[in-house]
Amino acid sequence: MGALEDFKKFIAQGNVVSIAVAFIIAAAFTLVVGSLVTNIILPVAGIPGHVDFSQRNVTVGGSVISYGLFVNAVIDFIIVALVVFFGIVRPMAKLEERRKARQAAEPPTTKDCPFCFGKIPIKATKCQFCTSTLP
Repeated sequence: MGALEDFKKFIAQGNVVSIAVAFIIAAAFTLVVGSLVTNIILPVAGIPGHVDFSQRNVTVGGSVISYGLFVNAVIDFIIVALVVFFGIVRPMAKLEERRKARQAAEPPTTKDCPFCFGKIPIKATKCQFCTSTLP
């Protein structure tokens, strides 16, 4: 029963639930992007030459190769990648830069004990963890 209890504990962790929610949101987002590509972008792209990528295929030896569906999938991927990059990656990188700049601007309030490496106040003369006298 030990493995079953460990599994129950693992499933109950917040990280697993967060990942599950993120996966569900990502699946829904993929459907929205697929619809955007199929119903809006590709028809607009096909206006000049009346091209419908989803209907594009070639027959080789009795097998139908639907390369148009692959083109749709590539366009879906590019749009998702652009949204993720410009909507998540770049803003998070900018927030991280700001956080690091703010931390660099603030004077430190703690130092590491040279004996136990615990964080102690800058003005401390004795470590609160190992009780060593500090130099």
